[in-house]
Amino acid sequence: MPQLLTPVISRSNLANIRLVATDMDGTLTRAGQFNSELLPALARLRETGIEVMIVTGRSAGWVSGLVNYLPIVGAIAENGGLYISQQNPEATILCDIPRMSAHRDRLATLFHKLSTRYPHLKPATDNAYRITDWTFDIDGLSENDLAWMQKTCEDSKMGFTYSNVQCHLQILRQNKAAGLARVLEQQFSQLLPTEIITVGDSPNDESLFNAEQFPYSVGVANVNHYLPRLAHQPAYLTQAAECEGFVELVDQLIAAR
Repeated sequence: MPQLLTPVISRSNLANIRLVATDMDGTLTRAGQFNSELLPALARLRETGIEVMIVTGRSAGWVSGLVNYLPIVGAIAENGGLYISQQNPEATILCDIPRMSAHRDRLATLFHKLSTRYPHLKPATDNAYRITDWTFDIDGLSENDLAWMQKTCEDSKMGFTYSNVQCHLQILRQNKAAGLARVLEQQFSQLLPTEIITVGDSPNDESLFNAEQFPYSVGVANVNHYLPRLAHQPAYLTQAAECEGFVELVDQLIAAR
């Protein structure tokens, strides 16, 4: 089970962190929006020598703007599908998709299959700005509905995941950890696993909680709702939820310095 993030734990284990790889919705936001606490927290990390990378399920279209306005090194979008940085605004595809047009057709066909059983499903508002995955809103779907969708996608040799806001159709093995690992290999090869901390709050962050890849991971308190269904759980939990939990982590990281 995860331990509460305390000063004793952070100072003994987190003093060498150089990169925070964090989810966005439900982790950097409060009630779906950035608040006045976030920008100072991000700025404090950078001033301390700790970079921040957003690792989100949101679309390429959304994160291409964020990397230009937030004090972050870059952002992985679409659950590990692509990477955009301040130095290179052109998206780098991280997953193996040989023919993108055929891939989009396959995603659309799979969505239509799910819609046959759930006719109320509609593509998410940002679906038009996506490259590697297909999304629809999670509102109104039960755990049984989500389990059926996951099984249906697996039967079609496709991947399925969800967050607190959206469901994602994607290729198998596309996940946040795989995308992060590729970016680290290509652009941050000097970093050791013990110099990286991952942060999240939802099932689509589960791969970031895999201790074999990332020994230091944190779930903000609202991840408690999902813990029983996560095969990989965060090493630590914040006491506060959403953005306040992230700020709590920032305080501990800076204190550990």
